[in-house]
Amino acid sequence: GGRGKTTIARAVHEKIACQFEACCFLDNVKEEFAYGAVHMQEKFLSRILNEKVQSLGTLDRGYRMILKRLQMKKVLIVLDDVDDLFQIETLLGKQHSFGGGSRIIITTRDKLVLSRADAIYSPKVLSGDGALELFSQYAFRTKQPKRDYDHLLKTCCTICSRPPLRL
Repeated sequence: GGRGKTTIARAVHEKIACQFEACCFLDNVKEEFAYGAVHMQEKFLSRILNEKVQSLGTLDRGYRMILKRLQMKKVLIVLDDVDDLFQIETLLGKQHSFGGGSRIIITTRDKLVLSRADAIYSPKVLSGDGALELFSQYAFRTKQPKRDYDHLLKTCCTICSRPPLRL
């Protein structure tokens, strides 16, 4: 955790969303599935269709609605923090049938979940000057904080030995 998967996915989503007929960024998928798979289908459909969807009742009704309403549409879907293939299949169906040019981005800590992925991007953990610059940008709203903080920042990053925004 803390490598910036969600941050990168959100930035990509914001940058390219205008190129798609329908878009959806579903964050914390793993946690949200605690409320049930049908609940997640309703949430997904509500977001991507920009309308309130409720009372699907069953997963099968949800699958049919996903197929009927999104089939052949050029969609951008981001599923953040997925930890099980079932979660992907519940939201996208086992046979994805979205329109040409559609993009699905999935963030996960478990690469095995991505066994059918076309491409996998693994962000590198920042260290050294890059980590200090990123931490400073968030903590002080500037890339170069006052010199008084140099030693403190380096000590924090070294002691914590974590990605800079997880401190």
